[in-house]
Amino acid sequence: MCCINQIGDLFAGATRCGAVCLAVVSFVAGAVFACLLCKLCRPCAKKACTPTGKAPAAAPRPQPEKRHPAPADGSIEIYVGNLSYDMTDDQLRKEFEAYGKVNSAHIIINRYNNKSKGFGFVHMPNPDEVEAAVKALGDKEILGRRIKCNVARNVDR
Repeated sequence: MCCINQIGDLFAGATRCGAVCLAVVSFVAGAVFACLLCKLCRPCAKKACTPTGKAPAAAPRPQPEKRHPAPADGSIEIYVGNLSYDMTDDQLRKEFEAYGKVNSAHIIINRYNNKSKGFGFVHMPNPDEVEAAVKALGDKEILGRRIKCNVARNVDR
């Protein structure tokens, strides 16, 4: 009880200087205690507590590759990119038929405005013909655009 009376006397009247000193000492002691506590909790000096008070940024998570299933008929799927927006499925088919049999050729269409997205897929059954078509048509200019061709990455492969 006597301690409480003495602390109360510090804040009253002429002893305000003592109260200010007590407040400063308490603040400094708290800061020192916080630093010691941080050092005890993180002895390996990991940068969890930065000077700005913000935690360090986490490393970005790797995004999984987007893949879709392989064609059910066993053919090889070729991705064809950078197509002209005016190209049709039949024109795409004719370009690849020069190198072998084509099971299907399909340009991907935007469902909202019904226009080409500028890429498509061609299915060919023979691996040798696929290789020849990809090699010959890759970086070839068709309808004013240099197309890109490669074998599509499917889940099954």
